[in-house]
Amino acid sequence: MTSPGENLRINGDRLWESLMEMAKIGPGVAGGNNRQTLTDADKEGRALFARWCDEAGLTLGVDQMGTMFARREGEDPSLDPVYVGSHLDTQPTGGKYDGVLGVLGGLELVRTLNDLGIKTRRPIVVTNWTNEEGTRFAPAMLASGVFAGMHEQDWAYDRTDAEGKRFGDELERIGWKGEEAVGARKIHAMFELHIEQGPILEAEGKDIGVVTHGQGLWWLEVTLTGKDAHTGSTPMTMRVNAGLGMARVTEAVHRIAMAHQPDAVGAVGQANVYPNSRNVIPGKAVFTIDIRSPDLGKLTSMRSEIEAEAARIAEELGLGVKIEPVGHFDPVTFDPGCVSAVRQAAERLGYSHRDIVSGAGHDACWINRVAPTAMIMCPCVDGLSHNEAEEISKEWATAGADVLFHAVVETAGIVE
Repeated sequence: MTSPGENLRINGDRLWESLMEMAKIGPGVAGGNNRQTLTDADKEGRALFARWCDEAGLTLGVDQMGTMFARREGEDPSLDPVYVGSHLDTQPTGGKYDGVLGVLGGLELVRTLNDLGIKTRRPIVVTNWTNEEGTRFAPAMLASGVFAGMHEQDWAYDRTDAEGKRFGDELERIGWKGEEAVGARKIHAMFELHIEQGPILEAEGKDIGVVTHGQGLWWLEVTLTGKDAHTGSTPMTMRVNAGLGMARVTEAVHRIAMAHQPDAVGAVGQANVYPNSRNVIPGKAVFTIDIRSPDLGKLTSMRSEIEAEAARIAEELGLGVKIEPVGHFDPVTFDPGCVSAVRQAAERLGYSHRDIVSGAGHDACWINRVAPTAMIMCPCVDGLSHNEAEEISKEWATAGADVLFHAVVETAGIVE
């Protein structure tokens, strides 16, 4: 059993052609994709991936959350496989590479092994996790969360979209509810290739991000309650303005995140005021605070300070306040052995690289709780993602898939 030689590379042209072919399914309105989970477009994308897996000689399994597992047999089928993959679902205005690169990079890895006639000791499984984005059915990383025991399957089935449609019903409707029990699979290790979704690698001219940690996160939904009143006839001193409270809390979130630098971020993303009329002082504001850090102490401190500041602001303005956590995961430390395999692969191949912390959540963050896991990142133009203008180069995609190939194959072992 040996490591792959530095001359072994994936077929970058074939990978790029596959990315472009998948991008034809669920096209967006501005050059990207709208292939939301469990839609007809998702069904079509799954069918194409399944066909490609069959052509590559893989055996497809599907679990009860609809996650697809395409297995290339190893020399010793009794050994736990090395898993690789990401997700094919997109945001409503998503790009062509977020998630998709990780799935099709895994497929290209297998195609390259087939081309070269290389047999690995352990099986390799290419995975498409269901509903990573969480844009249609919250929360994000839903299927991998059930797999890792973070969510109950029945609870996941009961998630509804904006039209009230249930996750479980839609999964059955598109025909991708499998029979396999979720979480029953044994994983020797998992590797996920992903675009950075941030500007660091491109700005520093690095080919590869070796992901050592993932940020922890709190989503806090804040409801401020004041009194609707006429904007023209209500004296300034007699207003109970929920919109003003939201503005002050928004500023406080920014200030508190800045006070916890480095490695801390925070912002208000989703925000609504009611009755949302031009000439009515908002009597109610509902908004979501997103705070993240790879340092659990900082994350905990930011939450505590924000909640205290929101209460103070509400009291000063005479507002009612309710704060409800609606999303959370602790910071992630990826497996040192898997991280080392990624770093050594980049060095062996001569790609420039740096250690990096993932600013976004990924399926690997949940799987890391049940198996050794690591991530590989490639740059994206201007750090832009969750946007139809998301872009990468063929060279960046190829470099990331090369490193993925070497890290996975070394972990799975080459049979001489």
